[in-house]
Amino acid sequence: MTIHTPLPVLHRESADCRAVSSVLARVGDKWSVLIVMLLGDGPKRFSEIKRAVGGISQRMLTLTLRGLERDGLVTRTVFPTVPPRVDYELTNLGRSLKSPVAALGQWALTHQDEIETARQRFDERVGPP
Repeated sequence: MTIHTPLPVLHRESADCRAVSSVLARVGDKWSVLIVMLLGDGPKRFSEIKRAVGGISQRMLTLTLRGLERDGLVTRTVFPTVPPRVDYELTNLGRSLKSPVAALGQWALTHQDEIETARQRFDERVGPP
């Protein structure tokens, strides 16, 4: 027996998946996760963020902060000093992301040994990626 779903429902589900995908791409990338956790302690200057997030280039940090700002997760405040001081801070929406991100990070820490063992078994069987 075949069940037919009306096209408008399928279209809506597809649009919902794309929307969720777009949000997850932002909040799930490694730099965004690190920056959200870092800013969870309060506002930080660009240079503070760069020092704290090891391995990120200036360009990637700029792009990530702009993306987080565009999505309403971070605010950027410019102070009229010489040289100009720029602070980044989580918005209420950004602060609401802190707990799920921390939970995911804790899950990764808890299961890192199991994951590493599974990777080694896979690589022995199939070969490394």
